Amino acid sequence: MDETQITQLQDWITDTYGTPEALAHYLDLAVEMLFYLELDVFEQIEVQDVVTTLKGIKRVFRK
Repeated sequence: MDETQITQLQDWITDTYGTPEALAHYLDLAVEMLFYLELDVFEQIEVQDVVTTLKGIKRVFRK
């Protein structure tokens, strides 16, 4: 990653999640979901939040 991407990632984390720890929560949940994604295991909003998190990270890395 270059300096611009690092700054963008830090800004995105702060603006979207407030802290790196909050982002880490969603990333942990994403890993868990990959193993256990079945009907009625997770709330739909939880899955949507994780997808939003992953898409946001992807946007920063693609710039």
